[in-house]
Amino acid sequence: MVSTLSHKCLSPSMTTFSRTHFSNPFVSYGNRTTKQRRKLMQVKATVMHEAPFSVSKSTHSVAEIDMDQTPQKKQLKVLVAGGGIGGLVFALAAKRKGFEVVVFEKDLSAIRGEGQYRGPIQIQSNALAALEAIDMNVADEVMRVGCITGDRINGLVDGVSGSWYIKFDTFTPAAERGLPVTRVISRMALQEILARAVGDDVIMNGSNVVDFIDHETKVTVVLDNGQKYDGDLLVGADGIWSKVRTKLFGSTEATYSGYTCYTGIADFVPPDIESVGYRVFLGHKQYFVSSDVGAGKMQWYAFHQEPAGGVDTPNGKKERLLKIFEGWCDNAIDLIVATEEEAILRRDIYDRTPTLTWGKGRVTLLGDSVHAMQPNMGQGGCMAIEDGYQLAFELDNAWQQSAKSGSTIDIASSLKSYERERRLRVTFVHGMARMAALMASTYKAYLGVGLGPFEFLTKFRIPHPGRVGGRFFIQKSMPLMLNWVLGGNSSKLEGRPLCCRLSDKVC
Repeated sequence: MVSTLSHKCLSPSMTTFSRTHFSNPFVSYGNRTTKQRRKLMQVKATVMHEAPFSVSKSTHSVAEIDMDQTPQKKQLKVLVAGGGIGGLVFALAAKRKGFEVVVFEKDLSAIRGEGQYRGPIQIQSNALAALEAIDMNVADEVMRVGCITGDRINGLVDGVSGSWYIKFDTFTPAAERGLPVTRVISRMALQEILARAVGDDVIMNGSNVVDFIDHETKVTVVLDNGQKYDGDLLVGADGIWSKVRTKLFGSTEATYSGYTCYTGIADFVPPDIESVGYRVFLGHKQYFVSSDVGAGKMQWYAFHQEPAGGVDTPNGKKERLLKIFEGWCDNAIDLIVATEEEAILRRDIYDRTPTLTWGKGRVTLLGDSVHAMQPNMGQGGCMAIEDGYQLAFELDNAWQQSAKSGSTIDIASSLKSYERERRLRVTFVHGMARMAALMASTYKAYLGVGLGPFEFLTKFRIPHPGRVGGRFFIQKSMPLMLNWVLGGNSSKLEGRPLCCRLSDKVC
């Protein structure tokens, strides 16, 4: 999303992005059993007695963080190319471990690259838990500013009828593991919180890394103005079109998903806002996503299968969208209609297939630079946050081992350990994101859909076998998938309390 739209619709200066009233989080999600609800109520009771952190603590600004929590400085200088979400989270994690950090960012005042089109970002339970492990004050601030969606009904609906196909329960996996509930937050607000916590003394704004040299004993980065800086290692967090990646492995093309995406934010409050967080509207060769982002606004994405590089006629985006989604339910159409033409943005969707090797020597990659994902799982930024935690953890572990043995820290081995810890999980989530796009756009409610001359069969409303079989498969697999995605990494996190921090809106 363009930065001007971010400032206009979702200014970081807003006090909160939350609903005025919140529905009971223990609503029926269709698949939750009585036994599960009873277990969840027990979790809630435990939370209220054991949580050592006051909810009121989350009202403090990151600017008020006591910097004494930073441990004694360790003689290791970490260079980070890119001050997006992944780069800043890692910088914060490394700083909290006591390492010297320098972040090179070409323009911190705006959302870089494709991020400008993505609008608010979903920070799911797994990423919020990683933030808690890195810096509890920062996590508090993010959760205070974000709009909670994980305590409401979320899921898939038929794009034409608007009827529910599958409902997701994202609350139980969080509550049962003592994890925060999923939020949606403005990218500008999130970046501002992280940058403030990292500090102006760490971030070199207006600096763009275009090259580097690995000397085996140190790394030198080269900026676009010719300036050079030395460090002990380099982390490439410079996005899907990463220059660090290109220098490491050569130039490779990103993978086009087959879909172009229109996006916008509408001043619109659906009548069921209290009970529904987000919907994915299913269709044939197209799908539509809507999400509450707080402050009386709804974010939406419209995906359409077509070749890359398409261009709209002047002031023609809304008109084209209304034709593409003609006949779809009001829940989708109303959002398009309520969005100003100039606020509708378009981009083609690309990703990068994760590789077995993330780096060489004293240089490694993080986030989109190594595993850029399609947005269908809402996990791209979340995986980058997990990367940041794990990389800082591995560096600190290597430092502790070197201190005990009296030997020099083995940076290359610690970076390889980081790769091994992250590779499998990231690859699975990346694959799930691709599968989600395939499922959402190949959905056929009735026999005849997409069959050209046999389209007349849709008049008979005969359920498509794929629809029936797909629902059965999703009902069985979705709880397992959500448990693993949202909570599967929580056992590896150190430094966060093993208690539920769901905020006063839930507890």
